[in-house]
Amino acid sequence: MIRINLLGRSRPKAVRQAVPLEATLQLVFLIVALVFSFGLLYIHYWQMDKEDKQVLAHIQKQRGEKARLEQLKQQVDNFEKQKAVLQQKISVIEELQRNRTGGQQLLDAIANTVGRTDTVWLTSVDRKADVLSINGSAGSIDAVANYITQLKRSGYFQQVEIKESHQDTTNKAVQLFIFTLTAQFAPPSATGASATTGTTGPGPNSTTPGSPAAPAKRPGGNT
Repeated sequence: MIRINLLGRSRPKAVRQAVPLEATLQLVFLIVALVFSFGLLYIHYWQMDKEDKQVLAHIQKQRGEKARLEQLKQQVDNFEKQKAVLQQKISVIEELQRNRTGGQQLLDAIANTVGRTDTVWLTSVDRKADVLSINGSAGSIDAVANYITQLKRSGYFQQVEIKESHQDTTNKAVQLFIFTLTAQFAPPSATGASATTGTTGPGPNSTTPGSPAAPAKRPGGNT
């Protein structure tokens, strides 16, 4: 469209207003501050995200270690149970071995002590480890005391104690005393001296220094 100037003078040119320098600087500083703040926030976020990932990885590692330790603990518990069972079996075997060891030696020692005592009869001998429980009967109290003395002198028995002694009233024709005593079977060592006896001089029941005690012959009534 054509415009005609009827006034005969030129139109004034629009004058642009100058932006103050202070406002420009404020705007620049504001933009820089915003950029710097966003940069700091981004760096902080990046660091926090990195730490979170490290913490998560550490937690995952610790969970795996916990599972491994729980498995090891279960294996240790199983080993402990097996160890307890094996220890119990070993204890039983050792107990049986102790009870079996010296069986013939024990019988010979008991036979010797009974053979040296008159009017004494043994009815039972119970052994638990090295502790003996001896039950028998005798013709008198003196015979019981003499048998205890023979046990102590034999060198094979220690801690001989009488637990019970009373007269048997069931048999009126014969005077008998029932006794129960305990003793610890402790045979002398192979390098030690042999057991001493209550008799002197040579005989079937005497021993010589340095030689083992010879089994005494069992009398017919003292078994």
